Amino acid sequence: MFPSAQYLITLQPHEALCEQILAVKKKFAEAYDCPAAVKGKPGITLVRFEQYEMQERKLVHRLELVAAAQPGFGVELHGFGSFPTHSIFLQVTTQTGFAELVKSLRPVQQLMKMDKDHKPHFITEPGIPIARKLLPWQYEKGWLELSNTHFSGRFVADHILLLKKREGETYYSTVRKFRLLNRKEEVVVQGALF
Repeated sequence: MFPSAQYLITLQPHEALCEQILAVKKKFAEAYDCPAAVKGKPGITLVRFEQYEMQERKLVHRLELVAAAQPGFGVELHGFGSFPTHSIFLQVTTQTGFAELVKSLRPVQQLMKMDKDHKPHFITEPGIPIARKLLPWQYEKGWLELSNTHFSGRFVADHILLLKKREGETYYSTVRKFRLLNRKEEVVVQGALF
């Protein structure tokens, strides 16, 4: 059997904004006995999938081409949202750039599909998780507090990250960073010789 891994393609805020978000996550973790809230760096997931590691090289090559053709864009964060009973997240109010970026990744989905039972999950509603898989009391008390808390931030999405987590690992590690360069490929047409 070939080894597989869990992969994420994400957008990550700049370091100062990451620190602000981590402070919110840490406060939540301490107030609501939720140590999982402080795991990992804050980011916006674009695609989640499982794939054999032997496909990683091909995937990296295709993602490099796709990312290079995409423009960077501004991302606005404003307030908190939730999935009732289990998750709280920072709302991403920028929809257009995000939707275009996710759409640009769809042609790569064949390389993200391990088999018919393991298809990639493209995220259509962006958010930065504060806490997930909450117990009912954690959700109710945490949401009561955060739904009345102000938070806003912005950053320029100028790259995407491919992250990987192997079986038994706790955290995702960065495989590669891909710059969004807005470089459109020129179509070369071979001229007639005669």
